[in-house]
Amino acid sequence: MTTPDTEAVGLGTTLRTFGQVLWRDVFVTGRELLPFLAQVLIQPFFTLFIFGKVLTSIGYVGGDYAAVLLPGVVALNGFLGALQNTTMPLIMDFSFTKEIEDRLLAPIPISWVAAEKILFGALRGVVAAALMVPIGFLILDDVSWPASAYLPVFLIIVLGSLVGGCIGMVIGTSVPPTRINILFAVIMMPLMFTGSTQFPWTGLEHLRWFQVVCALNPLTYVSEAMRAELVPTVPHIPVWICVVVMVGSCGLFGAIGIRGFLRRALD
Repeated sequence: MTTPDTEAVGLGTTLRTFGQVLWRDVFVTGRELLPFLAQVLIQPFFTLFIFGKVLTSIGYVGGDYAAVLLPGVVALNGFLGALQNTTMPLIMDFSFTKEIEDRLLAPIPISWVAAEKILFGALRGVVAAALMVPIGFLILDDVSWPASAYLPVFLIIVLGSLVGGCIGMVIGTSVPPTRINILFAVIMMPLMFTGSTQFPWTGLEHLRWFQVVCALNPLTYVSEAMRAELVPTVPHIPVWICVVVMVGSCGLFGAIGIRGFLRRALD
């Protein structure tokens, strides 16, 4: 017969094991810091430099465009950083390294192993987004954020990174290893350019079909929530709608991804 004390001990053991597995992944990130930084900083650095600095300097875009661009790039870096750092390890673990077999032997439910993968990917996404903030301030001219916005912006980054991690779980458990070479062309690039990171979503009113496409991308709501806090004078989707969509996306894609993980793990 199971008593409440027994259940509490079991839950405590599970939580400790979960924490140890997560800490191991964090520790490995510390050992692979330079490759991680190169992965998450090079592409957004050049995006900010070209679109926010070069094109502004030569007059092809307005001087206030940098203030609109930076929140979108930070959102993009958190979202894609989480997505990539959930997807790629899963594809490798299930196909080449078989490291996932060691995780499945840990004394925690299999669904918790999947949740740890999502959480770890989201942590990497948060770090990737946070690193772009000072870099953006250094690259771009006359761009600053009010101190009162830092807490809500951090919460948006965390939520957006969790969405990216959940979508990464879906992709990582759905894409076969033989298709990894077309992953970025077919999935990543459309996500990047339909996420309203380089432009406000409301500005697409005269390009309605593309506005509808962007509305289907959860990244759009991360970008718009960031701009709502940091550039409130620019028309944007209301923050409460963005939060509802992000939370709903976490629930939907998280459930689908964990189910896919269970299917792959039990095969």
